[in-house]
Amino acid sequence: MLKWAWRHLKTVQHIFTASEYYKILDLPADSSIDEIKRAYRKKARLYHPDINHSPDAKDMFIGMTEAYEFLLAYHDKIKSDEQEYFKAMEEWRKYRQFRTRKRANAYARKPYSTFKNSKIYRTTRIFDGTTILFSFGISVLVIIYTVYGYVFRLRHPVPGLERPSLFTFIMLLLLGLTFFVISFIYLKAYQDTYKKRKKRT
Repeated sequence: MLKWAWRHLKTVQHIFTASEYYKILDLPADSSIDEIKRAYRKKARLYHPDINHSPDAKDMFIGMTEAYEFLLAYHDKIKSDEQEYFKAMEEWRKYRQFRTRKRANAYARKPYSTFKNSKIYRTTRIFDGTTILFSFGISVLVIIYTVYGYVFRLRHPVPGLERPSLFTFIMLLLLGLTFFVISFIYLKAYQDTYKKRKKRT
C-alpha cells in the first residue's frame, strides 16, 4: 500500500481520501487514536530517511506523516456523518495539506534523533488515564507513609532499635516527590489531550 501511496504523492495534485490515509498506515477505518499513534510511531522509525536509505524512503515518510496528521486532526469529524466528512476534507485540502507535506519534508531532512524531539513525534505518546491516576496515588501514599513512619518512629522509639535514619528518610521522600511530580506532569498532559479531543468533536 505504501508503494502505491508514494507514487501518487510525487504528484502534488493527487488528493488522498480518508480511507487511503488509513491504508497508508496499514490500519482499518475503525482504528482508535492510540492505534493511529502506535502505527505512525512504528512506521516513522522504519522509513525515516536517516535510517532507511532506500530511494523511496523519503516519499514514504512524507506520505505516512501526512496521513498521521490528517487522521489525528480529523479522527472524530470524519466518522460523525457524511456532511462533517466532506467539510473536514475540504478544510484539509484548502488549508492544511500542503503545509503538512512541507513540514514532513523538513522532518525527513533532519536526523532521526532530532525528529524524535519534534512536536509531531511527541504527539505519538499514549497516555493511559487509569495508569497515570494509579501512579499518582502510589506516589502520594509513598510520601505520606515516609513522613508518617519517620515521625511515628521518632515519637515512639522501639527499645533495642536504632533511631530512624535521616538519610533514608530524605531519600525515600525525594523518591516519592519525584514520582509525584512525574505523575502530575503526565496527568496534566492527559487532561490537555482529552480537552483537545473534546474540542474537535
